[in-house]
Amino acid sequence: MIRPVLVLPDPVLGRACRPVEVIDGEAVALATDLVDTMRASSHSVGIAAPQLGASWRVFCMDVSGHRKARSCHGEVVLFNPVLVEAGGEVPREVGREGCMSVPDLTGDVVRAEALVVRGIGLDGEELELECDAFEARAVQHELDHLDGLLFLDRVVSPERVFRRRTYR
Repeated sequence: MIRPVLVLPDPVLGRACRPVEVIDGEAVALATDLVDTMRASSHSVGIAAPQLGASWRVFCMDVSGHRKARSCHGEVVLFNPVLVEAGGEVPREVGREGCMSVPDLTGDVVRAEALVVRGIGLDGEELELECDAFEARAVQHELDHLDGLLFLDRVVSPERVFRRRTYR
């Protein structure tokens, strides 16, 4: 089911999420809603549970077909994701980010170029993903949501926040 996406200043977006204790019907339904909601937005490559009002540690992403993607694990749902390793965080890895929860703005954010993230997939199996480039950026963006952060909390400077362009 496509659900409404919370937008700033909704307080849920600023809270750290709790772990998912068991992947039951409720957790799977939330994961399905995350995927449906992500797919309904033409520019979305990921969404996290707090954006749908649920303070659980789960997100989905899919960078398939994105021009900046190198690694691509396809559609991924991760419960209780943990950043295992990150490297390559240097100023030249500044990239523009946007977010459905901050619909009118984008900003330049420094992110690690490569990382390893571990979590539990929809089938209950542990997953470990090695990501780089745009997929690594997407993972870090979604992990921030689970910690109560938005890309605005990480912009390189206030001057590097921009009004989102509107394309016709």
